Amino acid sequence: MGSKPCFIDKLVVPGDVVLDLSSMTNQTIKLGGGLQQDHDTVTVVKAGILRFSKPNKYWIESSHKRYIPTVGDAVLGIVVDKRADSFYVDIKGPMMAFLPVLAFEGGTRRNIPKFEVGTLIYTRIVKANPGINPELSCMDASGKAAEFGPLKDGYMFESSTGLSRMLLSTPTCPVLEGLGKKLAFEIAVGLNGRVWVNAEHKSSIILAANAIMNSESLTPVQQKIMVERLLDRVN
Repeated sequence: MGSKPCFIDKLVVPGDVVLDLSSMTNQTIKLGGGLQQDHDTVTVVKAGILRFSKPNKYWIESSHKRYIPTVGDAVLGIVVDKRADSFYVDIKGPMMAFLPVLAFEGGTRRNIPKFEVGTLIYTRIVKANPGINPELSCMDASGKAAEFGPLKDGYMFESSTGLSRMLLSTPTCPVLEGLGKKLAFEIAVGLNGRVWVNAEHKSSIILAANAIMNSESLTPVQQKIMVERLLDRVN
């Protein structure tokens, strides 16, 4: 029987049997979160969408509105307060995060960034422990600014963490691949469930944002069709 193709990209719930390992004796599979092996079967332990990536990985993608900070995650934060040594930033987590004023490439006391309350920042989590405020940085692991820093103009919208992970997946998800063929736009995806898009024309920003928001519950094929239809309306 192998994998049940009808389950891939579909909603599954705890107790569903999604793989029969007895018919996959020559294959090595990798199980991600939300799945559990029980003898010759793999069952679901957390509700969500069953995902598969070649050659052999299966996992459950759950959509959560609340974000649990994790070291290394790139997030979109909103400055909510300014202090002498740091900015306090809302990252949709249980606690406010803080961004030290020196956590920027070449940061010194003489060139402290001047962010107003409400500034949207693409940043990275460098410390995260239960019960304390997560620490952020606008540098990559090598100390470079890379893509991190304040985001100006454009449009930011809230999403689930599941949608964020889909947008950052490899290979490029069909909705972004399809949009990229016809639209020139910028995008920043935070694993905390926020997405920012920007383009030269406001109509392009609206189209890209709508396509991304509509894509979460669609299969890859449905995403491709949806994007083509949206683009046909404006061409």
